[in-house]
This record gives sequence, C-alpha cells and structure tokens, in this order.
Amino acid sequence: MLKKLLISSALVAAMAAPAIAETTLEYVISNGVVVSVQGYDIPVNYHEDGTYAAVAMGSEIPGTWRIEGTSLCTESSMQPGENCTEYPEGKGPGDSFTVAGAMGPTTITINE
Repeated sequence: MLKKLLISSALVAAMAAPAIAETTLEYVISNGVVVSVQGYDIPVNYHEDGTYAAVAMGSEIPGTWRIEGTSLCTESSMQPGENCTEYPEGKGPGDSFTVAGAMGPTTITINE
C-alpha cells in the first residue's frame, strides 16, 4: 500500500511540475528561421525527417540537418560537407542572435 501511495504521489508531482522549456535549437527546428548573411535574408524551414528547405535568390535549396549538443549541423548542395554551428542557449521565437557561420558572421532570427 505504501508503495502505491509513493508512486501516486510521484506521478501527481510530475504532472504538477512546470513544463521543461524548449532549447534554442528546439525552437529553431520547430519554428524555422531567417538566416541573414552577406546582405541576404534566407528563410529556412526544418522538417522532422532531418531535412530542411531554404529559399535563396528565388531558388529552393534542400538540405539535411541534425543536432549535436548545442550545435546545428547542416549540409546542402550549396554547402557540401557537413558544417556544425554552435547556437546560444536561452533564445526563443522572435529572438535574433549572431553565430559564426561558414560564410562569416550570420544573424539568425527565430520565427514567431
């Protein structure tokens, strides 16, 4: 009986606990971003299957992505070979921040 009471109490406490906040990369993947680099704004939408689609200069650029720790690793025909970029923690929808990208300093804005 005591075991059932302890399990029930633990379940109630777990359900009452606040939801765990999403990480920057979870927001990036779920909301998509606008990448601003060298004077161009490039919208990027990520898909659950590990692919993404970016639109640059009127052309769609497909690619693949994966998360490794706090880095987003991507590869596309425009950027052969995987490139991993570290993202700062604590960012969410509407936030902009600069990362050291393959093409130099890059501003990332997470879609709302």
